[in-house]
Amino acid sequence: MLLQVILEGIGLGVLLILVCAIGIRKGAVGMVHLYSQEVQERCVTLGLTTHAKIKRNALIFKAVCVPGYIAYVLVCVYALNGAKGFVQGFWQLLVILSVMNLIDRFLVDGYWVGHTNAWEIPGTEDLKPYITAKDKGKKWLFGTIGMAVISAALAAIMMLFMKI
Repeated sequence: MLLQVILEGIGLGVLLILVCAIGIRKGAVGMVHLYSQEVQERCVTLGLTTHAKIKRNALIFKAVCVPGYIAYVLVCVYALNGAKGFVQGFWQLLVILSVMNLIDRFLVDGYWVGHTNAWEIPGTEDLKPYITAKDKGKKWLFGTIGMAVISAALAAIMMLFMKI
């Protein structure tokens, strides 16, 4: 079961990479809402985008990705894996989300953003690294504590839902 849950986490990581690839398909400015405020402001100043477009893209990203990721993990854990109760649901959700988080930290942030030009926005090169050490610390903190909280909340909700 653990291997299956790890593979499901890899699947979620692949979905994340796919979303990112779609987001930057016409240039990294399409995902500038994920960058610091300083980079966003520079992009607006350079005429590459507008505050309205940044806000719109951020809302679309949240409206599509968050429910999509939640649906994915819930289907994997409860429909495919048949988890019963809080503990079974919690550990599976936590493993899936943690694997996705590791993919995000190492492959997306560490390699793709940090060591390729795919996420470079012309005119903002002086603002690199786009993901600072402080940002990385916050992402690691959220990725560990945050994923545990999300897993616990989803497992608790599903426990209540499954009793109805």
